[in-house]
This record gives sequence, structure tokens and C-alpha cells, in this order.
Amino acid sequence: MAMVAARAGVSGQTVSRVVNDSPRVDPATRERVERAMADLGYRPHRAARALRTGRSQTIGLVVTTLATVGNSRMLQATAEAAAERGYALTLVTAGDSVADAFERLAEQEVDGAIVLNEASALVPAAERPAGLRLVVVDAPGSADLAVVHSDHAGGAAVATAHLLGLEHETVHHLAGPADSFAAAERERGWRSALADAGIEPPAVVRGDWSAEAGHAAGDALSAASAVFCANDQMALGLLRALADAGRSVPKDVSVIGFDDVPDAANYRPPLTTIRQDFAALARRAVDLLVADIEGAAEGAASAVVVPTLLVERSSTR
Repeated sequence: MAMVAARAGVSGQTVSRVVNDSPRVDPATRERVERAMADLGYRPHRAARALRTGRSQTIGLVVTTLATVGNSRMLQATAEAAAERGYALTLVTAGDSVADAFERLAEQEVDGAIVLNEASALVPAAERPAGLRLVVVDAPGSADLAVVHSDHAGGAAVATAHLLGLEHETVHHLAGPADSFAAAERERGWRSALADAGIEPPAVVRGDWSAEAGHAAGDALSAASAVFCANDQMALGLLRALADAGRSVPKDVSVIGFDDVPDAANYRPPLTTIRQDFAALARRAVDLLVADIEGAAEGAASAVVVPTLLVERSSTR
């Protein structure tokens, strides 16, 4: 650091402020210091900084699986959002015990953790190491936890209302797992939209988020004229099942998914769906956690809800 200061013609304190991204450095001086750092190959020593600040500049991410599209996209988005804030990311997988995952993170001295989707349901019953700051994604609002989730219910209601607006008499629902917060919220939105229209909901057909489950649901939904699927993967399987049964989408059946995965526009036909903003979800979760870590949080947030968006394509008539 002394060599950087000498090369840039500034004090060691100024170099420290640049390294710690302090706003108390004018742009020209910051540029000169950063150029000197690059010329000398200077890198801040993470372990030394942790000893000085009491923070490791690392956050944990807890998942039960990366096999689902939502979790893998959230991993990517969270890694990018953490890097933008100057934090590294440590990934741990939890089986039936989130408490074990928390202990592993505590041993690695992370500053806090984000818990994703299916793992979030295990948090209330889990014992947490003292001082481990948490943000959970896709969980009910809580007085003692910061929560971030998409507007699952609102998006589902919009999807259902869109199908009813196409003059379908009712809308069937291919739902996600019964123990999933996101699936329950999407089912709630579907039911709410039907109730607003004075329509008794048909029996729910339930899947496990996979395209295989969507295909298997084809028989149960063979007579439907409109289906709202709880995610795009199940919608993909359902599209194949309907084609196998000789039913045309959207001529005979309208289908809407949820998520707007990157391939949704290339389904056959291109899928009308509800878009989740995974980048915004990750950014809000990281911002909440970093604010807590750095002492800038203004009290516990019960829930931050990220809006969703209807994307119209060719799978609805």
C-alpha cells in the first residue's frame, strides 16, 4: 500500500479509502490510485482486511438443489449481485437440515447468508448460529427475517385473467409441489382470479416442476381448453403431451407458464408466460443482506415483493 501511495503521489490513507470504496476521494485521485494499483499488481489482502474490519466480505448461499431452473438462475444472479457489492459467494447445499448448512457457513466465517426457495421453508425450525445474518428468498413475511420474493400470486392472477379474457369458460391449473411457497402463492393467485370471475376452480393437477411431470399431467388435462402451468418446465412437458394427443396449441388449448426461462421463446409454439426478474430478486436480497452486515439496515423488513410481467407469445389464442 505504501508503494501504491508513493507511485500515485498520495497518502497511505487515500489509498486505503480507494481500496475500501470510500466516497471521500475525488474521481481524478481515485483514477490515479487505481492506475498505480494496476501497474504494481496490488491486490487487497482479504484475510488481513477481515482481521481489521471483522468482516470476511463473503456471503453464503444455501440451496437444497441446483437442478431446478429457478435455483440455478438465482445462483448466477446472486453471484453477480454480490460481486457488484464487493462480496465473494460461498455455496452450500442443505439436505433435510438447514442447521448443518448454517454451521458450515459459520465455520467459514461468512458475514451473512441468503437462503433460496425450497431451503427457505426449513429456516423457521432451524437453529441458527448466533450473529448469522439471513435473508430468505421465497418465504412468507416474517417479523424477525428479511424476506424477498416475486409477486407469485399477482402474476398467477394476471395469467388466469388473461386466459379468461380470451373467452375460455374456465382455467385449469398444473400446480407445483404442495410444500413450495411459490407454488402455493401461484395457486392462490389462480384461485383468486377465478373467484373474482365467479368461477368455481377445477381440480388442481399437481407436478414437481419438471417437464416430465408436465407430460404426465397430459391425461388429466386432456379435456382442458386453457391451462395455467406453475412453471415453464411443466408447460413444456404439457405441450408435448397435448401434441401427442392430437390437440393443437393454441387452436384447441391455450397454455401459459411461469418464469420466462431463456428457452421459452423457442418452445413450439413460443410460450406465453409470467416473467420473474431473477436479477432484481438477487439484487434486492444482496442489498438487504449487505445493509444488515454493514449496519445500514433500517429495521427488519417483513417482505420485499418483486413485480412480475406477462409476456405474450403464441401459446395462447
